[in-house]
Amino acid sequence: MIVVGLVGRMAAGKSTVARMFAARGAHVVDADAIAHDVLDTEEVRRAVADRFGGGVLAADGRVDRRGLAAIVFGGDDRAAEALADLESIVHPRVRARMEAALAAHRRTEADGGGPRVVVLDVPLLVQAGWAEACDRIVVVECAEPVRRARLAARGLDAGQQAARDRAWERGGDPTLAAPGKTSVVDASREETYTAAQVDRIWAELRR
Repeated sequence: MIVVGLVGRMAAGKSTVARMFAARGAHVVDADAIAHDVLDTEEVRRAVADRFGGGVLAADGRVDRRGLAAIVFGGDDRAAEALADLESIVHPRVRARMEAALAAHRRTEADGGGPRVVVLDVPLLVQAGWAEACDRIVVVECAEPVRRARLAARGLDAGQQAARDRAWERGGDPTLAAPGKTSVVDASREETYTAAQVDRIWAELRR
């Protein structure tokens, strides 16, 4: 089994690249989707409400993700502390589910399910310590004006954008985290341009 780590700044185009790998036969483990599921568990809802107050829960009892994001990406020292607290609640549970998913793919391959390429789509893959588990790291890059326009289209103001960039920068340059096994994909332009780069990497993985 080949494990590919997919990294990149917010709005760089990771989801697009992950979808392209999936279309070519890769099995994508989406950390964001897992985190959303984790936030919906009763245990985590209680832990989040205990730490941040009942105001972070919506009328249906689920976590108000937008409201919670406003707290943990506020840009000051209190926000940084809040983000660390949220990560301490969510990240261990996400890691456990990702490890279970990888183990399941290994079993399927061993049972005759054929060779597998598994893509870990983890926004802060290096910071979360997943780089060592990967056989290949794919860094998704995007021209900064394009990325900023994408972020603005998502409704994020300059302060919220800066807070997310600070979280990303904690891990340093991802191309240095795994020397010799890192590739770069530029997702700034049309999808056919990006797809050609994914095709090249996919061909290398399938050799």
